[in-house]
Amino acid sequence: MQHVELPIEGMTCASCANRIERKLNKLEGVTASVNYATEKATVDFDDAAVTPEDLLASVEAAGYRATLPAAAAETAAEAEAEDPTAPLRRRLIVSALLAIPTVLLSMIPALQFDDWQWLALQLATPVVLWGAWPFHRAAWQNLKHATATMDTLVSVGVLAAWLWSVYALWIGDAGMTGMKMAFDLWPEAGEDHLYLEVGAAVTTFLLAGRYFEARAKRRAGAALHALLELGAKDVAVLDADGTERRVPVEQLHVGDRFVVRPGEKVATDGVVEEGTSAVDQSLLTGESVPVEKHPGDEVAGATVNAGGRLVVRATKVGADTALAQIARLVTDAQSGKAPVQRLADRISGVFVPIVIALAVATLGFWLGTGEGTEFAFTAAVAVLIIACPCALGLATPTALLVGTGRGAQLGLLIKGPEILESTRRVDTIVLDKTGTVTTGRMGLVDVVLAPGEDRAEVLRIAGAVEDASEHPVAQAIAKAARDEVAALPAVESFANREGLGVEGVVDGHGVQVGRTALVEDWGLALPEALAEAKRAAEAQGRTAVVAAWDGAVRAVLVVADTVKPTSAEAIASLRKLGLRPVLLTGDNEATARAVAAEVGIDEVIAEVLPADKVEVVKRLQAEGRVVAMAGDGVNDAPALAQADLGLSIGTGTDVAIEASDLTLVSGDLRAAADAIRLSRSTLRTIKQNLGWAFGYTLAALPLAAAGLLNPLLAGAAMALSSVSVVANALRLRRFQPLRPPADERP
Repeated sequence: MQHVELPIEGMTCASCANRIERKLNKLEGVTASVNYATEKATVDFDDAAVTPEDLLASVEAAGYRATLPAAAAETAAEAEAEDPTAPLRRRLIVSALLAIPTVLLSMIPALQFDDWQWLALQLATPVVLWGAWPFHRAAWQNLKHATATMDTLVSVGVLAAWLWSVYALWIGDAGMTGMKMAFDLWPEAGEDHLYLEVGAAVTTFLLAGRYFEARAKRRAGAALHALLELGAKDVAVLDADGTERRVPVEQLHVGDRFVVRPGEKVATDGVVEEGTSAVDQSLLTGESVPVEKHPGDEVAGATVNAGGRLVVRATKVGADTALAQIARLVTDAQSGKAPVQRLADRISGVFVPIVIALAVATLGFWLGTGEGTEFAFTAAVAVLIIACPCALGLATPTALLVGTGRGAQLGLLIKGPEILESTRRVDTIVLDKTGTVTTGRMGLVDVVLAPGEDRAEVLRIAGAVEDASEHPVAQAIAKAARDEVAALPAVESFANREGLGVEGVVDGHGVQVGRTALVEDWGLALPEALAEAKRAAEAQGRTAVVAAWDGAVRAVLVVADTVKPTSAEAIASLRKLGLRPVLLTGDNEATARAVAAEVGIDEVIAEVLPADKVEVVKRLQAEGRVVAMAGDGVNDAPALAQADLGLSIGTGTDVAIEASDLTLVSGDLRAAADAIRLSRSTLRTIKQNLGWAFGYTLAALPLAAAGLLNPLLAGAAMALSSVSVVANALRLRRFQPLRPPADERP
């Protein structure tokens, strides 16, 4: 199967998208989804049965134009130089300048001089024929394909109003000198009336609605566009002899070594080989504080070097980079359809023919009951104009565009629109301990001193010996010592006693750091207070090592997988959202209970083998719970896939990220609550939009059919409904995370 995204030109409403989608899906081996808001068709097809040219031909057969991605990229580059909304803006301005005097003349009797109606005709005609040309052209295309869309309703309504007025002026009595006409909020039966102001004003209202809708849609997709523009444009590559040469980033290959100077963007994903610096990762993760990078650490493309000079070896380029993968996830989410949108699509697909039939029925009913032709005509035109399903088509895709785009800015990746429904129903969240609630790295959590000892001196001497060892426990102690003491003295006569600990000479002191057995070999015994502290630490599943020198035990150093500083706050936030947290780990019960108590989790499932994690999720689901799972490791992937909602920690493995529904790029567990809040807000916005679109149409149609709605007001209300739906979706851009956003740096 092949995958391609085809930009579509000529779509004007949700009905257009539905028709193209149906046409594409009729092809053998094709599964297509067309999104009106993004103006793209996402197509999976069997290249043995269908060619890309067949896809283009199918779209053209529906009356629209599609382009292949390469050609679309060139077209998009050309469009950057000119605002694509400029032609629509010019048409709107000219129409408004002509429509305003037409409306004033038609509504205010005091302005109606002799033969004013002929001037109104000259002003309104360019608006109806030229200003509304996009509607007429689309309606003609629809007619050729025996279909009808929103444009059909607009074109028929506007032309009907204008043709009636022309008839009344040339054949009826409306062209007589001295003719007067006033604006009525509710049309009155039997009244002679021109509809020039209706044709001109409705056209202008709809052009204004379409213009502001186009601008809002561009703003809605701005987050993704900005994301794609974040990458570096060129890079300083190091040749084998150490010389630098500047090349476009597209020429960078895996394995190339390149230089990143202070203030520059990292060109692509890679591993630091030389140098130490703080790297600002806020563009990708939303984290506000730059992260220190040392040789051996990974860096992501588009992040910014905030400190010293780095030499990086490229490990991923092009479509494989973190930035490209994030952009692809966001695009896929925006291109899909939420379950709630499927109903809207089915309704809008049959809506236009029903409305046209209703307008004809309204005209026939009022004529049949003996009402005047003018009244019947007014009601029928109002029905046509008020029922345009534009707001219905925009309700879901615009909210998805804004919500997923805002999520990308905050490092929260929603993989698909169907995920939104899952976040609403989730009531339990299972949290893998290591790497999710905890850092997954050993750290010094406590130093218990013998009487008379100084903490700084203990760390300085013990840390110097441990710094010479590669053991994770030793490195945790050495790192803590460097952080507190800064410089560590040199160690002499270093020896690694396998299974026991390390020994060495520091500043003339013979130092031993390790298990109790190591100091006992030297004839030393732990004071009771230190022995009790060691037993207490081990009861909690922590590792306790003893530090001794010069014939005395000086301290017990307690090391453990440290809890992330934000985990407790994250758990509290998840509880506020109505979720019940469960800690899941393969560690022993004591360790798990200690971590759970520290972060505020009551329910613990410990000593679970990696392969059994998925069974835990299944068991909770069998109990009637709707389960979310948060994890970061390869062994978490089956459980993430089994869960009703999978959340992967972005600092974890590619397998875990692939198996999840939501990805938390930053690795901050608070982002889990943010992701669920954003997903629920997006779903709530979609439902608000659909409720408004359905409710507005259902309420207004009976008024129009009953002759209680002036077509002029109907046009204004229809345009306003579309703009209001988009404006409601744009409120998601103001969504604020619980964690500090990237632009609020301390």
